[in-house]
Amino acid sequence: MEEYKLHRHILCIDLKSFYASVECALLGLDPFTTPLVVADKSRGNGSIVLAVSPFLKAHGVPSRCRIFELPNDPRIIFAKPRMSTYLEFSTRVIEIYLSFVSEDDLFIYSVDEAFLDVTSYLSYYKISATELAELILSKIRDDVKLYATCGIGPNMLMAKLALDIESKKAPNFIARWDYDDIPNKLWPVEPLSEMWGIGHRMEKRLNRLGLRTVGDIAHYNLDTLKRLFGILGEELYYHTHGIDMSMIGEKRNPNQRVHQASIGCGQMLFSDYLAPDIFLIIREMADDVSRRLRISHFVARTIHFGISYSKSVGGGFSQQITLDYPTANASVIYDYCLFLFHQHYEDEPIRRVHISVSKLSKQNAYQFSLFEDHVRLEKEHELGFALDEIRMKYGKNSVNRASSELEKSTIKARNRMIGGHHG
Repeated sequence: MEEYKLHRHILCIDLKSFYASVECALLGLDPFTTPLVVADKSRGNGSIVLAVSPFLKAHGVPSRCRIFELPNDPRIIFAKPRMSTYLEFSTRVIEIYLSFVSEDDLFIYSVDEAFLDVTSYLSYYKISATELAELILSKIRDDVKLYATCGIGPNMLMAKLALDIESKKAPNFIARWDYDDIPNKLWPVEPLSEMWGIGHRMEKRLNRLGLRTVGDIAHYNLDTLKRLFGILGEELYYHTHGIDMSMIGEKRNPNQRVHQASIGCGQMLFSDYLAPDIFLIIREMADDVSRRLRISHFVARTIHFGISYSKSVGGGFSQQITLDYPTANASVIYDYCLFLFHQHYEDEPIRRVHISVSKLSKQNAYQFSLFEDHVRLEKEHELGFALDEIRMKYGKNSVNRASSELEKSTIKARNRMIGGHHG
């Protein structure tokens, strides 16, 4: 086990009750004493609450509920969601991170959470990882008026576990874990879904094996876990020992660097999605990948599809499938993404979706396989080129699917972005 242990200094920083805290900052209010809710009250009492202030959380109000489930308190302040504003605040916080570390040592996990590898900076600043974390959190508080928590560990997993399990209860909102802390701080954790990477569905399967605490998994037979759960079982076993071989450079968002060998897109969702709403997002992203293939005159043989669950659950999956014949068709890409989705999805809330295609080849004339509906796909392909011309002339939002008018659609907002951000 020792040979798998990394000894880095990783910070995992999370902005507390991000949406609600931004609203408090704009109003000049203290989020720890203000009963504020981020929800569109004009949509009725059945509307989803996107966030509640730390004050309401401390009083037992869940961060995800419906308006009618909130306590009957006339002091509650309702703030209508403003996603572009939240993105602006997120960007300002990222700029703070980049004032301490380079882009290569920063991984943006979500709109309100990030990992920083500060290993090579401690000697430069001549301070400890905890002291550097205090400086960063203090600067976020002073410059952006937001509060943050931080987990510190020798790898990304340990930093995340320290954040989720201990930091939010610490007086300074900072918790540091090392491998020696695993038996005392991680193994007693229950229910199992409290550990990052274990969803409720997986928890039930593990409970049926008599595994109730994280320590139970850590002492279970590795070969049995691999036989029952495949690579996920092996990964879970090592995670319960604090082992995580990933590095921040390897976790880079696929959209942050352009590879000629692949074309793809990914998006972080501003609220939790479940099936069937997520199918709309997958369809829109498949359309986008198909459009970029057409413009580049490429076809692709391998389709990569991945989702990340809400950070309250953790985990997700990333899978790929290689086709017998290359394609640039949106419907083909969408259908195979759905196939992978149904094979691996665990009924957990989703916060990120990624689709990319690889094994690209140039092809001027589109070729269909013997098993495809030639007429339908050829018409779709020709229609795609026609729509591309309209969008290039009149703008990306000049023509969209009718589904773009649905509440859960993100395509119009994404088309207004520049490089993934609001202009």
